[in-house]
Amino acid sequence: MSVKNTPKVTLDELRSQRWFKPHTIRAFAHRQRLAQIGWRREDFMNKPVIAIINTWSDLSPCHSHLRQRAEEVKRGIWQAGGFPVELPALSVGEVMVKPTTMLYRNFLAMEVEELLRSHPVDGAVLLGGCDKSTPGLLMGAFSVDLPIIFCPAGPMSNGQWRGQKTGAGTHTKKYWDELRLGAITEHDWVELESAMTRSIGTCNTMGTASTMTSIADILGVTIPGGCTIPAADANHVRLATQCGVEIINAVWQDKRPSTYITKENFKNAIVAYLALGGSTNAAIHIIAMANRLKIRLTLEEIAEIAKKIPVLANIFPAGNALMEDFHFAGGLYGLMKNLTEFVNLDTEHVLGRTLGEEIAKAKILDNEIIRPLTNPVITLDKGSTLTLLKGNLCPDGAVMKSSSAQPHLRKHTGPALVFDDHATLSAMIDDPNLEVTADTVLILRNAGPVGAPGMPEWGNLPIPKKLLQQGVTDMIRITDCRMSGTHYGSCILHVAPEAAIGGPLALVQNGDLIEVDIDAGTLNMKVDDKTLAERKSQWKPVKPRATRSYQALYQQHVTQANLGCDFDFLSAEGDISEPDIF
Repeated sequence: MSVKNTPKVTLDELRSQRWFKPHTIRAFAHRQRLAQIGWRREDFMNKPVIAIINTWSDLSPCHSHLRQRAEEVKRGIWQAGGFPVELPALSVGEVMVKPTTMLYRNFLAMEVEELLRSHPVDGAVLLGGCDKSTPGLLMGAFSVDLPIIFCPAGPMSNGQWRGQKTGAGTHTKKYWDELRLGAITEHDWVELESAMTRSIGTCNTMGTASTMTSIADILGVTIPGGCTIPAADANHVRLATQCGVEIINAVWQDKRPSTYITKENFKNAIVAYLALGGSTNAAIHIIAMANRLKIRLTLEEIAEIAKKIPVLANIFPAGNALMEDFHFAGGLYGLMKNLTEFVNLDTEHVLGRTLGEEIAKAKILDNEIIRPLTNPVITLDKGSTLTLLKGNLCPDGAVMKSSSAQPHLRKHTGPALVFDDHATLSAMIDDPNLEVTADTVLILRNAGPVGAPGMPEWGNLPIPKKLLQQGVTDMIRITDCRMSGTHYGSCILHVAPEAAIGGPLALVQNGDLIEVDIDAGTLNMKVDDKTLAERKSQWKPVKPRATRSYQALYQQHVTQANLGCDFDFLSAEGDISEPDIF
């Protein structure tokens, strides 16, 4: 038994031993089945049993190395006196999964919850990192509240094309517009496919993946600083082994998430997310994660913190560096060194140390990539990582990354051009006869949690080709879906309530004037209440896309974006007892 401190949990209190230790026919069967595959009693008896929840998949490139990392986690568990068991879980890898991995985040959370609850395990190492895998893994684990350590998949190595740094996602969008305009060739486009994505790992920009692994790090469920270690770095192998070692001590010390994660941890994580210039998707995930720990966190609270925190990390899409650069510049805790006045330094993490202790050890090695408060990447007067908008178009809120909006669009009124579905938008957007100007407000609706279903990342609506040819590079775009964290532009997202359930977005008609005032935090359609009431009386719900299976369940029970898009029946108040097998 490898224990750093006096154990708080005795051998007889280990959950796994209730399966294996008793002199009963049920325990006999449990031991017998492990013997069936070659294990000895001494391999798993009288020691912590650790689940390795692995989201590896052949169709999840960001997680393609996690099969090997699981072996390295096992090495650490064995070394520290535990017994590792690998349990595969749904791999929610971006890009390949249609219509969106967001549809399956809750599925992964449910699977993790049931895997941990129903098996003889005392703790878990969670392997993931691609966008929805981090919140999905943590939501499920928080609900069970066993000791856990999250091992992030790590970002891919820097991309480069013809001497220019290229970031996955960010430059995909940029060069796609150039291809549409004829500024690059088809041969260039093919070259870009491999230039941007040079190695294993998650996106090398500050997209949703690195946003969420950074949040997990500051929440305290990772080896501190592990979120920025590049996936292809040998240090990432060592990180996996360390996770295996440390989870054993976490079990003996009873370091369940509920024993050290408080609302202050979440507030600290929000500060980090905002200073990173992170993904708007985090606003949904962090609310859902907090709820699983019975911590109430609102969109309004996140937005209030955002008013104080400028972007300090000079990383794409807000800046011009990539994750590998950020890691070697000092990483996440180097960044936090410049934010000490905004955080609670006494919060703890799974290893038992405080945020203040971790920050004290950190060094900033590049002041251009990790900026001081006196020299932010984007000053607060030019926008923030997250801005909350409210008005008659979004009574429950909408969000945008206002730091990426062009100055002339911060206060804008223009006529609506409405698309009822993504297929129609895609078919019409490059039509030279499309009635659109630079002042037009593009709207995509019926793309929210219920409508799509699952809120796909369609929110960075393409600029119509006729406007690109005129030199227009940004315009106001509004939708009830989401946007990739790697993207940018004046995109207003997560409109709640969504159109598919009768939210005001469903009532907009072509030509209605839409008024946006970012500084005032308002989003309104200039249509009088009487007209809106008449339109509402004639509105008919969109027929649900799904009639069976998980997608139907999703549409029936998902909450709106401002509430975290979790299932209503997975509220933290609905606890489930241990399995009745003993």
